[in-house]
Amino acid sequence: MNKENKKPPDRPRRQIPSGQGANWFRYIFWILLIWLIISFFFNRFQDTDRVRVSYTTFKSQVQDSNVASIVIEGQEIKGEFRDAYILPTDTSENPESYQKFVTIKPQIEDPELLKILEAQNVEIEAREEGEGWWQYALILLLPWVIILGLFWYSRRKMQSGMKGMMGQGGIFGVGKSKARRHRQSKSDVTFKDVAGLENAKRDLREIIDFLKEPEKFTKLGADIPKGVLLMGPPGTGKTLLAKATAGEAEVPFYSISGSEFIEMFVGVGASRVRDMFSNAKKESPAIIFIDEIDSVGRARGTGLGGGHDEREQTLNQILNEMDGFESQESVVVLAATNRPDVLDPALTRPGRFDRQITLELPQKKARESILKIHTREVPLHKDVDLENLAARTVGFSGAELENLVNEAALLAGRKERKEVHADDFDSARDKILLGAEREEKIEEDEKKLIAYHEAGHALMANLLPDTDPLQKVTIIPRGRTLGATEQVPETDRHNYQKNYLLNRIAVTLGGRVAEKIVFDDYSNGAANDLKQVTQLARKMICHWGMSEKLGPVYYKQGEEHLFLGREMAQQKDFSEYSAKIIDEEIQRIIAEMEEKSMKTLKANREKLDALAEALMEHETLEREDLEKLLKEKKKNSGKKKKQSKKKS
Repeated sequence: MNKENKKPPDRPRRQIPSGQGANWFRYIFWILLIWLIISFFFNRFQDTDRVRVSYTTFKSQVQDSNVASIVIEGQEIKGEFRDAYILPTDTSENPESYQKFVTIKPQIEDPELLKILEAQNVEIEAREEGEGWWQYALILLLPWVIILGLFWYSRRKMQSGMKGMMGQGGIFGVGKSKARRHRQSKSDVTFKDVAGLENAKRDLREIIDFLKEPEKFTKLGADIPKGVLLMGPPGTGKTLLAKATAGEAEVPFYSISGSEFIEMFVGVGASRVRDMFSNAKKESPAIIFIDEIDSVGRARGTGLGGGHDEREQTLNQILNEMDGFESQESVVVLAATNRPDVLDPALTRPGRFDRQITLELPQKKARESILKIHTREVPLHKDVDLENLAARTVGFSGAELENLVNEAALLAGRKERKEVHADDFDSARDKILLGAEREEKIEEDEKKLIAYHEAGHALMANLLPDTDPLQKVTIIPRGRTLGATEQVPETDRHNYQKNYLLNRIAVTLGGRVAEKIVFDDYSNGAANDLKQVTQLARKMICHWGMSEKLGPVYYKQGEEHLFLGREMAQQKDFSEYSAKIIDEEIQRIIAEMEEKSMKTLKANREKLDALAEALMEHETLEREDLEKLLKEKKKNSGKKKKQSKKKS
């Protein structure tokens, strides 16, 4: 069988990074310059005020007692005259006189020289050959070394500043893309690392199939979606989902934040967009991920969000690049934003971002799956119930659940445990929601006030129908709160009925009402409660049409913005007459629920006192403790009623 002659593959040539050759030439230049300066001073150094005389003249001057001192250094003799010496050849009117001299000894030893020097009382100093040269070199070269060092340091600092402001290439790389390129593989993040979000993953799998096998779709006349917009609250996994998409497709992944396009120079952002898309097209199939695209993709012409020429030019360039994709160029743009409502309509139309995927906060099953992923390498104690933990973390995003697991592991490490226990997760959850536990001690009177306040919340939540079940009540101060009452819904709620919302307001007002019943006074502890009930009542009236007086009408509330240090609100879209009615309705709802809380707590004063006393004793009551305590009080109150009936 004949073997095919295969040409050995060419060895890849090592490419020198841009600017490296110029740096080497610069370093060689400075080394040669320093070497020449040192050589000049070492080899050509001589005193300008010292005259060179012959050895014969030197001996005659010694014999004439005109030499005061000499220094012998190898074959060289340096010294000073007693009287100024004038060269015999200098016949000018004002001859130049010298006080110092230098001469060279002959190779033949002169035994008479030492006798003559001693006879004339000449001071003699002997040195080794070369001794003292470094002193002259240090004195003469040190200022130059300092100057060159300062110049080099200033130049490096200026270059690093320019790189930070204009990119890695300095001022010459100002228009280069700052996108980071990642080569994805199956060992990186994949859809297995993303819990929940099944609908989003289903849509993105089609993008992955197109990047892997584009012919499968092009034969049917289908075009690949040019852009996919991921929308959702912070921490819902937009960036993680983009990385998982690239990991599944095993294609180059370019990631950049929208704010990195913007610079102080107009046109820089557009240049960076061109460079980024050019690099991605060269390596297609590829994925470009633009995080926080709302920083550059806000609606044009609104005057909000930094609407200047640089931002709009950058947005225009992104639109042009997405329009310029050819059918054979398998490049997909993924973008993420928390504010889809502020994006320019031209950016979200079909042909640019063809698909818009909404990511919501994870539901109970998804939260449990996320916790399982983040606890894969965490040793858990047998008392940890992830299903119960998922039920108690309503409203947590994926990032917050990851932080919860990390905080629990840190707390277990502080206690020197080998496993993470359930109480570690409880403490971590309280720390995230309420803040770290305070160290200061609370006085007994204030502790009693806090206990009755939280007991009012807890009792109202237990007595009123259509309320979320109680989970825990605590009067341990954490962060900005002095106590907390925790309610955990049995299922994730998507719709809220009017009765549920009204009872929620009544529960929130229960703490303030309990203070009034027991102490006949109010405190500032209900400030956050009043803020919550006011906002909830306003939404009921203005957004959800739950006011019979105003009817099923939506009243847009202006959002507050900070401008030049002052809070400014957008103009409302309703009249002052409607605003007056809205305020009256809010006051009416809150007043009615406060009266409802007052009647309920007065009718159950014994339970209120029992709850407050238990809180002062134990500081924290869990769900089982609360149920046991309230059942006992219910039985006791039932017995008392029977006894009172018998007596009557």
